[in-house]
Amino acid sequence: MPPTVPLKASPLESLSQYHPLIIEGMGGYDHREPEPIAMQIASQLRKRWQTRPPGKPVILVTQGDPIEDRGISAITRLVAAELRVPRAISFLDSDIADYHKPKADHQGVILEVPYSALTSLLESERPGLMNTLELAVDIILTDKNRQREREGRGALQSYYRDFALLQEVTKAACHHNCGELTVAHTSANISPFSVTSFYQVSLDLDLIDTHQIVPYKD
Repeated sequence: MPPTVPLKASPLESLSQYHPLIIEGMGGYDHREPEPIAMQIASQLRKRWQTRPPGKPVILVTQGDPIEDRGISAITRLVAAELRVPRAISFLDSDIADYHKPKADHQGVILEVPYSALTSLLESERPGLMNTLELAVDIILTDKNRQREREGRGALQSYYRDFALLQEVTKAACHHNCGELTVAHTSANISPFSVTSFYQVSLDLDLIDTHQIVPYKD
């Protein structure tokens, strides 16, 4: 069994006892076999942590991805098993996406944290931050849709905004709440029209640091 620490009164209090690992990448449309990708990520993380060891036990925080045979869902399962770490999930509240939490992969999950708890944490520490985050995501989303229009393609689906915000809020809140963070990507080539591509938002706003990201290397 992965090592765990005693749980506290609230999910955020419990999460604060861990070093959050967040993995970002393509969903089930990723055509690659997940096992080699997961093993490569685990290897890269071990190398990173040899020089910059986490100060707390590691927990892999997913973002409510549904169970799939390929892509981020399969990869995070395999990485958690390889590293022998527990998992947590951040998920959109039912008033935003009522299907999100029920369809999420709950294997090995010991903590569940709603988006509203993460945004409340950020707002309590930096009033107005959510407005800044939302504006940054909206600007990037508008730019991406303009680019798609120039290419003769349709606009991105409306849910991109919700999941881009969940991604960036999860990282920012985990960093603030836990005092440390590791982010890993599942591909060296990140599509400009993917949710993952919004990772630049939290960097631009100094919510996480560049050195906390482990880029994927083939």
